[in-house]
Amino acid sequence: MSLHIKPLSDRVIVEPAQAETTTASGIIIPDTAKEKPQRGTIVAVGNGKKDQPLTVKVGDSVLYGKYAGTELKFEGKDYLIMREDDILAII
Repeated sequence: MSLHIKPLSDRVIVEPAQAETTTASGIIIPDTAKEKPQRGTIVAVGNGKKDQPLTVKVGDSVLYGKYAGTELKFEGKDYLIMREDDILAII
C-alpha cells in the first residue's frame, strides 16, 4: 500500500486495527461500548532524528498507548500519526 503522506522526523503513520465487534463468547459489542484499538500497522515512517534512526519500518505490527497519536483521515481511511516514542512494542 502506498500512502502519499511523508511524516517528518521521528513520526510514523499507523493504520489502526479494527475494533472488536463480538466477544469471545459471541456477544455483539455495540458501537458505544467499543474500545479504541491499541494495535495497528505502520504505513509510513519519517527519516528519524539526527542521532536516532527509527527502529520501526513500514509493515510492522505495533502496540501503542491508548491515547497515543493524533487522528488523521486521509482518502476516506482513518490513521494515527505519532512519535516513535509512543509505540510500546513491535508484535
